[in-house]
Amino acid sequence: MAQVLVIGDDLTGSNATGARYARLGLRAVTVGALAQVERYAHRVDVLVVNTASRHWPPARAYAAVRTAVETAGGAPLIVKRVDTTLRGNPGSELDAVLDVLAAREPSARVRTLAVPAFPDAGRTTVGGLHLVDGVPLTRTAVARDPFDPVRHSRVAAVLGTQSGRTADEVALDVVERGPDAVAAALRESPAEIVVCDATENAHLRTVAVAAARLAAEDCVRWVALDSGPFGAALAAELGLRPEAGAPARILAVVGSVTDRTRTQLARTETALGARWTTLDPTAPDPDRTLAALRAAAGEGATVLGVRLAPEPPSAPTGSAAVLDPGTAGRILRALAEVARRAVVELRPGGLYASGGDVAAAVTAELGAEGFAIETEVLPLAIAGHLVGGPHDGLRFATKGGLIGGPDAACDCLEHLRAACSRHPLGPTVGAG
Repeated sequence: MAQVLVIGDDLTGSNATGARYARLGLRAVTVGALAQVERYAHRVDVLVVNTASRHWPPARAYAAVRTAVETAGGAPLIVKRVDTTLRGNPGSELDAVLDVLAAREPSARVRTLAVPAFPDAGRTTVGGLHLVDGVPLTRTAVARDPFDPVRHSRVAAVLGTQSGRTADEVALDVVERGPDAVAAALRESPAEIVVCDATENAHLRTVAVAAARLAAEDCVRWVALDSGPFGAALAAELGLRPEAGAPARILAVVGSVTDRTRTQLARTETALGARWTTLDPTAPDPDRTLAALRAAAGEGATVLGVRLAPEPPSAPTGSAAVLDPGTAGRILRALAEVARRAVVELRPGGLYASGGDVAAAVTAELGAEGFAIETEVLPLAIAGHLVGGPHDGLRFATKGGLIGGPDAACDCLEHLRAACSRHPLGPTVGAG
């Protein structure tokens, strides 16, 4: 049975949304015909149904979505994927989802979280208004779209033109106060649909954490209305995972201390819940570092990492401690030892190393004979697996310390997690 059902209204958006879940290690398939909806509903983790209904009249779009949801059967999370600029029939199609749930689960406490922000694409929501690169929808080209002109910038107003369900808003200042504040606001609101502001990926995860808490504590059955990233964040926080079991543990070893690296690692904390422990470059202690990794693993973290402690603010750039060859050698040996012992004890499904010297030292310490290259995650970030030695086949990804934008480390770690979780589709129900 699919863990997530995504209802999209066009093929490109449906496929792009499915890719978000695939990065979590979930098997995602996009289908269109109802016969394929029924066929794949029990074979995948995420079933993405493209109704191709964006340019249809609202009543026809409603009927198509209702039939698709009824055909797909139950899923722990249903996501109504909407266009990043809210074109189409978002209100009518959301009503179709909610009407099916009301008929199928009359005693369930069903609510909708509308979080259409897609920060990486310049789509944000502030004060309930949806913006494209900071400009309200009604002042952009979508207001003159020949097929689906958008008449409102306020998300609740867009939905309200087609749906009579009550709506409320959670402002950005509440989201920025964290999951506790968002959870309180969601509890206090009586509305069926709650629109949440968001301007960055961290905000999406904040709302998802709060929603998952209410799902567990208040038995709320959430429906997500979003343009792609929020639904995936909510699935992760709800603990939805492949039928094969728990998500694979990933170990990361990072030797760079640049500002770029710090930004990248901070993103892994907010986006992936990564837990980092530090190695003191002046007195590296593998035992203490391994104990911290062990503790994080015991607390359920699935992305574990070791990085160098930053230089104190008073240290000059390029200080002698960093450049001294003897110190550099001790640091590399300590990082490599931590990696080897952690691989043996914690048995990660994948290993990520940032920095060429670090990757070489770790590979040698693990006794590998080589590295089988499978793909380039991004320029100068390569993924594959170790060849030979006691850890033959261990999935491995490397990236230069100065390579990539803020999400580069996240991309590598998500690639590893997806690769570790990937497994073939199950047999077709009823197939001989």
